Amino acid sequence: MKCLSITAVACLLASQAAALPPSYRRSALDTTPSNCSSASATGGFGTSTATGSASKYTSYRSPSAPGKYHALVNGTTNSTGPNGYSSSLYFTNWGIYGANFQPQNIPVDKVTRVLYSFADISSDGTVKSSDTYADVEKRYPTDSWSDPGTNAYGCVKQLYLLKKANRHLKVLLSIGGWTYSPKFAPMAATSASRSTFAATAVKLATDWGFDGIDIDWEYPTDDTEARNFVLLLRAVRAELDAYARKNAPGYHFLITIASPAGPKHYNAMDMAGMDPYVDAWNLMAYDYAGSWDTSSGHQANIYVDPKNTAATKYSTERAVTDYMAQGIKPGKVMLGLPLYGRSFEATKGLGQNYSGVGDGTSQPGIWLYKDLPRSGATEIYDNVAKASYSYDNATRELISYDNAASAAEKSAYLARKGLGGAVFWEASGDRNDSKSLIGTVSQKMGNLDTTMNLLKYPTSQYDNIRTGMSD
Repeated sequence: MKCLSITAVACLLASQAAALPPSYRRSALDTTPSNCSSASATGGFGTSTATGSASKYTSYRSPSAPGKYHALVNGTTNSTGPNGYSSSLYFTNWGIYGANFQPQNIPVDKVTRVLYSFADISSDGTVKSSDTYADVEKRYPTDSWSDPGTNAYGCVKQLYLLKKANRHLKVLLSIGGWTYSPKFAPMAATSASRSTFAATAVKLATDWGFDGIDIDWEYPTDDTEARNFVLLLRAVRAELDAYARKNAPGYHFLITIASPAGPKHYNAMDMAGMDPYVDAWNLMAYDYAGSWDTSSGHQANIYVDPKNTAATKYSTERAVTDYMAQGIKPGKVMLGLPLYGRSFEATKGLGQNYSGVGDGTSQPGIWLYKDLPRSGATEIYDNVAKASYSYDNATRELISYDNAASAAEKSAYLARKGLGGAVFWEASGDRNDSKSLIGTVSQKMGNLDTTMNLLKYPTSQYDNIRTGMSD
């Protein structure tokens, strides 16, 4: 193994930061908003407090028998069944930079699925790493520079160690996102490129020791693309099942999708055709309002306020109702919550004109939840729309975001609707105190999924994953 000088390492880190794209964020609605990545693509590189041994990681043990996993019936889970609720969290590979949010910071006792974001797509359909340094090269303090063989490091190794210590925790490879979504339509247009996508997606996911694939295509626009999305999901499902039959008999690899909350987008999809191949619809129930609007508004409200429709142009209730009308079982829908807020400047309040979006944590108009409410602002709960926001009377700044109160309400809502759980965008935005949104929702849901993950990947190109990170 080649050892690098301190200067060389510093240069490598700097080049990796500079090479990162400015944003990977996605929109959930009909409009085309500006990118709203919660994590800066540039910034300092923090050190990790992680340990190198799986036994030293924060552990949440499944009550199931050690070493066993549950084969899901028809690839579905439901909160009303024995599996419990899913608590899914998008973790971005660029979050390790400016946000300094490392895999070891994931609250594994409150999360059942980590959606590792995002993999890229080549013109021939090949799924590939979007940042090999973050994914498999970064050395954490306890990683060796002299291990024999070909090994995975970076986030991939750390996520595997978390899986090993927390057998309920599953990790999925998320492909696409707002930045890479334009690559889906041409790739999905031919049988050959769909096959390449499926084969390489499964190869990458199993090389990395993951438990499934999340597809984030934003968005199919017509009947042809909708049909091709179904065919793409079918190809991925077949490839995952073939891998399982040969290498993990009885194990069910998951397929989830980031699904839209805007009627224009979900009505363009063949949801009934997609559903047999989808284990979870991760409903992006946010970005209902933002810089693209002419008036301020709630960005993640449950209901429409009939007296203030300008502030509630979209609603979670409508999306959930429409999904059910399309035949999607409630237990397969995961309610999305944003771990960030959207700001509106120089406004009198909700549904009013505004002028600009102001500053943000890492980009204009976007504030991480952990930085809210801002000094001088008052938090307000809208009991009609079931949504929260803050307002500063002096600066006339309004920021729409979920807080602990609205998160608790959403927990009750998903329980009433029989939804399968919650999904959060993205990991670096949450607080780590009693007002944590992930903590609030997981505590309110209570019975979390404890089905076992997979640790054996005999075909992985990485020696340490293939051997199970043996000490």
